[in-house]
Amino acid sequence: MATDHYDVIIIGTGAGGGTLAYRLAPSGKRILILERGAYLSREKANWSAKEVYQNERYHTTEMWFDKEHKPFRPQTGYWVGGNTKVYGAALLRLREKDFETVVHEGGISPAWPLTYADFAPYYDQAEALYHVHGNRGEDPTEPATAGGFPHPAVSYEPRMAQIADGLTQQGLHPFHLPLGIKLNEVDRALSSCIRCDTCDGFPCLVQAKADAEMDGMRPALQHANVTLKTEAQVLRLLTSPSGRVVTGVEVLETAGTTTYSAAIVVVACGAINSAALLLKSANDRHPHGLANSSDQVGRHFMKHLTTALVALTTTPNPAVYQKTIAVSDFYWGAPDFPYPLGLVQNTGNVLKDMLPAEAPALLAPLVKLAPGIILEEIAQFTTGWWMQTEDLPDPANRVYWRDDQLHLDYTPNNTKARDLLLQRWIEILKRLDQAEHLLPFGIYPRTLIPLQAVGHQCGTCRFGVDPATSVLDLHCRTHDLDNLYVVDGSFFPSSAAVNPTLTIIANALRVGDHLLERLT
Repeated sequence: MATDHYDVIIIGTGAGGGTLAYRLAPSGKRILILERGAYLSREKANWSAKEVYQNERYHTTEMWFDKEHKPFRPQTGYWVGGNTKVYGAALLRLREKDFETVVHEGGISPAWPLTYADFAPYYDQAEALYHVHGNRGEDPTEPATAGGFPHPAVSYEPRMAQIADGLTQQGLHPFHLPLGIKLNEVDRALSSCIRCDTCDGFPCLVQAKADAEMDGMRPALQHANVTLKTEAQVLRLLTSPSGRVVTGVEVLETAGTTTYSAAIVVVACGAINSAALLLKSANDRHPHGLANSSDQVGRHFMKHLTTALVALTTTPNPAVYQKTIAVSDFYWGAPDFPYPLGLVQNTGNVLKDMLPAEAPALLAPLVKLAPGIILEEIAQFTTGWWMQTEDLPDPANRVYWRDDQLHLDYTPNNTKARDLLLQRWIEILKRLDQAEHLLPFGIYPRTLIPLQAVGHQCGTCRFGVDPATSVLDLHCRTHDLDNLYVVDGSFFPSSAAVNPTLTIIANALRVGDHLLERLT
């Protein structure tokens, strides 16, 4: 029996759930937000590369299982704000063409049931809410917009400006990466952000990253009608005898198990955990999991094909905050390859204590044995690059729940495009190095990001107009249950090749407007 009834229950506080809470909070409706984690502690370890990268201090210790049924520890965290607490804050819009059918070398990226125009006003709102810094007109693939970014682009430090100039001289169009940080470069005394070297992948000790806790949950909790319960893990959803309505949310709290109910229930646990929750909530009316009459829940999981590359050259890189450059010249292909390749952007700074944990195969023998002072020297001559290529929706790439365990079956596809993008970028960096030195020296070790990295997860509950081929309708309500919504990266029909977070935020605002109408 439900012990307490609300107008809305939101499960999860990340980019989807936290933003939706922000949108619904002023309505006056009684809202309960359930977060399985706690608040992430503000502590010196927030800025410790050893703690963050080597010890994985802020990742869950639970184990998931891969397609060979081998356990692995996912690089995901359960906190108020979700994974935005440690994301790199790169907030880009999908391109207009990303919403259309796109032919790739490895297959087809399907059209979305809505267009860029449907999302455009919500992208505007998302950029304002999450303090996005950027500069319109530099990115040759950027979609149409009504105005500029809410804040000016984060400036290039001298070495990064030198690199951008070198890329321009090669005929490329480097642009300032859109970033969600609370930085005031005109008056640093008024800036929350101090432009430190521990941002990408780190929690922000000074709370200057635009994340779902600071910009979604905290404003929402200013409203007396909003209640947040932390360390409250949802075990399953209960339904009416007809199976058409969610009647209860069973929650494991520190004091025991409680059941809550609401007129509307929103699942926003992230694409992997949202699918898992629906699947493990199976009952007589829904024997294969809730909202799964189409057998699509958990399927078409995507996470991007991502590659991290370290450029180690003879030119020192003293940049404190180097994650500022992006290149989209190969987004839709190249003259000799008429298929999309992907996006290139900087990573955060490569720090000495990151190297033992993140070392690509070519550097691993060196860094595993090198003393700290040597690693410090190596780090001073590095620039980090991150390449992401679209992986294509495949029903065999899926989340499923078996024997009380979360399984994640994933086989990369569209890998030729990924490999070509990496090859092209290494060639570009070599030319850059050659232009700067009479006797060039460059090493470009790289690593393909493994299954454990699930920061760009999407696609497990795709939205669409046909209940036979999709889980959600155009408002992200499940086709099968009248009061159940999913508002996170699950709804993506395709992954595109830009970071998904801004689209998740924009969609949460869009769905929020629909829910406000429904609650009236």
